[in-house]
Amino acid sequence: MTTNYKNLILKKKSLSFEVSQYIKSLIIDGQIKPGDQINIKQIMTYLEISQTPVREAIQHLMGENVVISIRNKGYYVKEYNENDIFEIYSLRAMLEAFAIRLATQRASQNEIDEMESIYKRMKKKLQDDSVISITDDSTKIHDFIFKMSKHERLIQVNEEISFQVAVVNSILGTKYTKKREVEEHKELIEVIKNGNPDEAEKVMRNHIYRSYKNFLKEHSNKNVIEEINALFPVIK
Repeated sequence: MTTNYKNLILKKKSLSFEVSQYIKSLIIDGQIKPGDQINIKQIMTYLEISQTPVREAIQHLMGENVVISIRNKGYYVKEYNENDIFEIYSLRAMLEAFAIRLATQRASQNEIDEMESIYKRMKKKLQDDSVISITDDSTKIHDFIFKMSKHERLIQVNEEISFQVAVVNSILGTKYTKKREVEEHKELIEVIKNGNPDEAEKVMRNHIYRSYKNFLKEHSNKNVIEEINALFPVIK
């Protein structure tokens, strides 16, 4: 984790919000896993703050359904079951398919060039053995596609579920090789450059679906896979 949250938090007026962001970063980084108890005293000690903003942050995260309270036990990071994963990925497929459809119609050449620059930096890391994962670069490309959609409410909805997507990606991220990440995101860029909205939507839905199938293979039995496959909004 590269962000110095201790220094950042001390400079902010909205202390409890920044603490909630810090806790989220611990979850995404895997330092606190779904199902783990949140150690309030440990957070207070590390950040050198009082109990009040930490408890306010916990309440904020409960409102976002990131944290749950178990009576007489404490606060725990919400665990994701099969239905949660299905809902997150199916919603993501719908949102991102619409975003890339709009991007093919609205993106300027300068924006496409900028997206390709992000991809080139991502591709460079293929040869860097010190880089274990390029999931962050993948996220930047997806976020940029939303930006190119120029649909403010769509962008807002994506931001609202981005944390849940990040948590699920952190669980599944180790299953992807850097080479595969690069290949799949090249496909997205090419389809935007081609300017065919229908093809772009199809490619994006299948792109998200491949990630989701990875989860199913690891965690579901055959009957569940067949049932959920039939519901997933994918264009074949």
